[in-house]
Amino acid sequence: MNIDHQASATVGSIDWLRAALADYARRWPREAEAADDFSRFLESADTVFDRIHLIGHFTASSWLVDRSATRVLLTHHRKLERWLQLGGHADGDRDLSRVALREAEEESGLTGHEVEPEVFDLDRHWIPERGDVPGHWHYDVRYVVHARGSEDYVVSDESHDLAWRAIDEILADPGSDESMRRMAHKWLDRNR
Repeated sequence: MNIDHQASATVGSIDWLRAALADYARRWPREAEAADDFSRFLESADTVFDRIHLIGHFTASSWLVDRSATRVLLTHHRKLERWLQLGGHADGDRDLSRVALREAEEESGLTGHEVEPEVFDLDRHWIPERGDVPGHWHYDVRYVVHARGSEDYVVSDESHDLAWRAIDEILADPGSDESMRRMAHKWLDRNR
């Protein structure tokens, strides 16, 4: 992120996220429209970081890479029944990089991670109605998180299973979630 933006905004503030989304649009011009959509949502209400904002809310995810930077830890999500990156609700926390780190630790049992400050990916996706929770949008802000300690994970109650998966295999697998393939492509391009 641009140093001037860092100096003028406190990490976790609305100004910080606003600057991070503008920076994302500059780094990924093909995704500028998505960044603008996230920015408009950010400005739409004070409750966008809370689940009580029923039309949708911010979430954060981790592209948790191993020490070799060739594999990513995925969860077979219990509710969504798909292999995805680790992540979850902001629950009022406006520092989405901290949310991504917290979710990575809670869902994997791993500690000692390092999170990159720049937004790695943005994905708005629909969550279907479940019980008394109506269908709603997740505005998912994704960060690269590096595993620095042990890579021996523990499966949490939120997952059917966890697995380290080769990033190039995710990109090559037509059955992978579209956003997973997009992140794999970004990761491999940046590390060539």
